[in-house]
Amino acid sequence: MAHCIGFAGYSNSGKTTLVAKLIVEMKQRGYRIAVMKHDAHGHYKEAAGTDSTTFVESGAEAVVTLSPDGIHVFEKKLKPSLEEQLSAYAHLDYVFIEGFKKEKHPKIAVFRTLEQSEIIQVIEPEPIAIATDMNDFTFHFGGFPSFDLNNIPGIADYIEQYFESN
Repeated sequence: MAHCIGFAGYSNSGKTTLVAKLIVEMKQRGYRIAVMKHDAHGHYKEAAGTDSTTFVESGAEAVVTLSPDGIHVFEKKLKPSLEEQLSAYAHLDYVFIEGFKKEKHPKIAVFRTLEQSEIIQVIEPEPIAIATDMNDFTFHFGGFPSFDLNNIPGIADYIEQYFESN
């Protein structure tokens, strides 16, 4: 079963950059990683003009594109379940989840400003750690393990240790 860890924060908080850097770090450590991203507002679109987009726009319930190095799946589904999708990637070492603030997996709160730090009150259950580049973040948020947003090895170490001890 893959270890699932989320990264939750508001827009422009650094989530995507953090996850991308953690993928590189964890791959260097020998782990196999999947990423699931929450598109809460339904903004994701297939690339205009591609065959797969044409099929989706034509009404196909699912479009599967097989390439020499991977598979892209688009499937129309009412209220897709994160839990259902996680089971499809249980064979990997880690699944990094961007968003899904209210789901039950452990999460790291990501923010760059005091206003964005309000994410801590929104996340359910409360975050297991904080990643920020605010200079005085330990003063404001002393109750959580805190990491500089750019300390990728430190965050990766924490994730490994978290799952080893839980």
